[in-house]
Amino acid sequence: EVQLQASGGGLVQAGGSLRLSCALAGSGFTFDDYAIGWFRQAPGKEREGVSCISSSGGSTYYADSVKGRLTISRDNAKNTVYLQMNDLKPEDTAVYYCAAPSERRWVPPQPLDSSAYHFWGQGTQVTVSS
Repeated sequence: EVQLQASGGGLVQAGGSLRLSCALAGSGFTFDDYAIGWFRQAPGKEREGVSCISSSGGSTYYADSVKGRLTISRDNAKNTVYLQMNDLKPEDTAVYYCAAPSERRWVPPQPLDSSAYHFWGQGTQVTVSS
């Protein structure tokens, strides 16, 4: 079954950096045909869209809360999308998930809306201490 595996989380101090990776696991999915979104969920809070990148990498989208600190990129030759996280804050603490939308070569009209995404995997924990 198609899954997207998020990795690279950990425990860092405020102001520190992490780089998350999203890799394809399973067959039946052409990675470079799909936009990829990053989402996060903190305890007791709703799932929040963080960032999205188009299939080619030519378009990117960010939540206002992370603009200037987080950067999404992709290396289609490696079937991997990255989320570089700099100047981390305690409010960034959450489980981070990556996902692909329902259609190939398509960016959802609301790129940070989780309801448009079909393919998910287990997330990776990011904890930022103060």
